[in-house]
Amino acid sequence: MEETKKHTCLKLLIPVNSTEGEPIFVKGTWFPTRFDLAITDGFNAWFCNASEEEVNQRASQWDQPVSEYVELAERYLGFQQPGSVYDFADAGDGHKRLSWTFEKEGMTLQWRWKCKQSPNCKKTTAEILDFLMDANITLSEEVIRKNELYENMKVEAEKCLAQSERVANEKAEFEAQIYTKFLGVLNSKKSKLRELRDQLSKQDTAKRSPQVEEDTDKTESFDEESFDNSDEDPQKDVTASSKDVLKNKPSRQKRTRLT
Repeated sequence: MEETKKHTCLKLLIPVNSTEGEPIFVKGTWFPTRFDLAITDGFNAWFCNASEEEVNQRASQWDQPVSEYVELAERYLGFQQPGSVYDFADAGDGHKRLSWTFEKEGMTLQWRWKCKQSPNCKKTTAEILDFLMDANITLSEEVIRKNELYENMKVEAEKCLAQSERVANEKAEFEAQIYTKFLGVLNSKKSKLRELRDQLSKQDTAKRSPQVEEDTDKTESFDEESFDNSDEDPQKDVTASSKDVLKNKPSRQKRTRLT
């Protein structure tokens, strides 16, 4: 089973005497438990093959798991980290020592790896350039693909926007038509209700009129009878009444006194 690996290439600026020096290119090939470095300044080239044994030893010295050690090295050699001090110093015999600093628990720590001079600098430099060219082509293709995807999405978004506007207009038009029809139906219902109310009012009035006339006739008849009775002789009534009282009054018998 082939080991999984990742590739990075860092353009690293090493300051020389407080001035910006010539850049070097650091190509990294990262495995789960080890890594390989290839470095060039355009003329000379160096390499560092950190074996699994060496990485394990370094990780033990720093009390770190191997995977964490490799991940941290990839972070600092895959991208130049701000605040970290990088150096690529002469180690004698044409060799170089690559180092970088990082912060951990409030302390500034430094890692260093010795890089041997490549036996074939041109080949190593060409391999790094080939990797950069391939990466550039891959990135360009990715950019083109992303741009095409963006343009397609833009067209689809414009279509969706146009469709949304059309639907909104149709909705507004439909609501206006429904509202107009509703107002027509509502006004018609109101008119019919008014007509029914007027009819009921007229019927009510018609029913009440005969009753009022009847009540008026009864009142007039009663007044006439009362007036006729009042024309009789009051003296006659009084005399007749007196006779009736006397007639009905019981007679008193004389009492005989015994001696």
